[in-house]
Amino acid sequence: MNKLAFASLILCSITILAGCNMDQRIEYPVTRKVDHVDDYFGTRVADPYRWLEDDRSDESAEWVEAQNAVTFKYLEKIPYREALKRRLTEIQNYPRYSAPLRVGEHYIFSKNDGLQNQAVIYVQKGLDGEAEVLIDPNELSADGTIRIGLAGVSGDRKYIAVTKGEAGSDWSEINIMELASKKILPDRILWTKFSAAAWYRDGFFYSGYDEPARGGELTARNQFQKIFYHKMGDPQEKDTLIYEDARNPLRYFSLEVSEDEKYAFLGISEGTSGNELYWKDLTRAEAPFEPLIEGFEFDSYPVDNVGRKFLIYTNVDAPNYKVVLIDPDKPSKNNWNTVIGEKPEVLSSAGTGAGKLFCFYLKDARTQIYQHELDGTPVREIELPALGTASGLSGWKDDTVLFYTFTSYTSPPTIYKYDPVKGESEIFRRSAVRFNPGDFDVKQVFYESRDSTRIPMFIVHRKGIALDGSNPCYLTAYGGFNNSIVPAFDPLNIALFENGVVFAQPNLRGGGEYGEKWHKAGMLDKKQNVFDDFIAAAEYLIRENYTAPEKLAIRGGSNGGLLVGAVMNQRPDLFKVALPAVGVMDMLRFHKFTVGWGWVVEYGSSDNEEGFRNLYAYSPLHNIREGVDYPATLVTTADHDDRVVPAHSFKYIATLQEKYKGRNPVLIRIETRSGHGSSNVTKDIEETADVFSFFFHNVGMNVQY
Repeated sequence: MNKLAFASLILCSITILAGCNMDQRIEYPVTRKVDHVDDYFGTRVADPYRWLEDDRSDESAEWVEAQNAVTFKYLEKIPYREALKRRLTEIQNYPRYSAPLRVGEHYIFSKNDGLQNQAVIYVQKGLDGEAEVLIDPNELSADGTIRIGLAGVSGDRKYIAVTKGEAGSDWSEINIMELASKKILPDRILWTKFSAAAWYRDGFFYSGYDEPARGGELTARNQFQKIFYHKMGDPQEKDTLIYEDARNPLRYFSLEVSEDEKYAFLGISEGTSGNELYWKDLTRAEAPFEPLIEGFEFDSYPVDNVGRKFLIYTNVDAPNYKVVLIDPDKPSKNNWNTVIGEKPEVLSSAGTGAGKLFCFYLKDARTQIYQHELDGTPVREIELPALGTASGLSGWKDDTVLFYTFTSYTSPPTIYKYDPVKGESEIFRRSAVRFNPGDFDVKQVFYESRDSTRIPMFIVHRKGIALDGSNPCYLTAYGGFNNSIVPAFDPLNIALFENGVVFAQPNLRGGGEYGEKWHKAGMLDKKQNVFDDFIAAAEYLIRENYTAPEKLAIRGGSNGGLLVGAVMNQRPDLFKVALPAVGVMDMLRFHKFTVGWGWVVEYGSSDNEEGFRNLYAYSPLHNIREGVDYPATLVTTADHDDRVVPAHSFKYIATLQEKYKGRNPVLIRIETRSGHGSSNVTKDIEETADVFSFFFHNVGMNVQY
């Protein structure tokens, strides 16, 4: 079929919500099917929408335009959509800061005045100096989709390395700025992903890829990552190759340099968990990288060096993590000195600042912080203002003041200045949001999953609601990649709270809330535990009369999008609305694109029979069935998502629209110039308004704004 004929077929096939009755059946764009079948160990699996994997083709572009036309026509008929967007804009409009970083006699921090598309980076002399704009990324593009980040600071504190990314893509370039003059130098490092700039002498180390083939920048598999050294003033072509592994193209490499610039630490991983750790003596010109911890079974990261010995944060023989001191001349595990031993609570992170060691623990997903001397001697627990989440307390050895940030579901991030000698905290900056936290209850409950495992869940709602099953409920979770879901403030969620919605967030297995055992209990062939935990959360909320199935919406992003897609296949009766965002929906082919190969350690692979059988059993795309009454579904994705490529969502919604014959809408919203998450504040507000409007409308809420 030629392109013009196909375009005519799509346009002629669209009947937009006949009349003004939103409950009338929607006619979706006709999605062309191809006769493609893959054979997996004797099981033939059809893939009729394989052509949508080429999301840069003219045919795919026409399909996207047609799908968005149906979706936005539906959303435009929701009467309070624009008012909701205005309210979300009001809520978002408040100043937001990052904690300051000392760079010599200056401090660098970011600030968003409220509705700026990107936070602006500022610099000031001392803590009381006048703040001046250092970099304003909003001036770098007309649509505000260029983001800037700090990648590293030179040892002499004269230069900073900044990353620049565009339209939400994970690709970034690294530039150098001279702090005194605020000038961007000519140095330009292209084709990096997830890379810092580890400064050493008059340059820095970074992780980079070869330039991808034209047209494959956002979909082609990323492989053969390498470590380079860039000397200031040189073109990238002259950068020195420091490390590569041509025999293992699917590995990640990262490099850190100690503050005294005497040692480099090379991390090597085959995916998103498990790594090897090597070290290099930078004081010796030809010193090789030598093994510190070998094998990919455990996770180990450098914290600091104490003289010629290394503090390492690791879960070797400690599923809840510990900190050990390793002599690189005697790296055998038998010679390790335990500095911070394993505790019943998971040690979520460890870092140093002002010559002290700070350990962050999670107790039922809530932060606890303890200060130690570098030899592990306890100093104090740092008291936090409430139950919530804290981060920070890292810095240089000669810092005398450190900072940490505290937040919770109803508490905007507050930055505290901390005196590590006196142990005193004082508020440094507090954000003011136009709402009253005292109007809402935050609680943590525990419920049993299918196998009787005890699962924690946070619940937030307006005070005084009736537990009569009539409340709309927004249930969201993640459950994977050792990622801990902890209390955090999202201003846009205020629109849920003030409209009487019960917000619920369980800590599913697969996350890191209870250490590596909790993580492993939800990965590979144990992934069904994650879905069971989420289903049990919904059943708890219904049983305890927080909500009812006809009022319950589920949402998750990325691995959480996979979660939503899987459970709506398994228990469609439990949910009225499903909101999978940038989800991993094709579990048989996820490893074929960009960095998807790195998730094989979490999910397994269809390239082997055991992995295929496990993945095929729950893959959202492959378990959509005819004759099932699916929830009202709004899939969200974006054209520049090069982490979970939009083909996952494209193929998923095409299949759902083909097989589902009920009256609930099953739509997809495809954002432009955005990626694995909104690329700027405007797009975030617009997408949230659409998602919330779809949710509110399909559970029958009467929203008043």
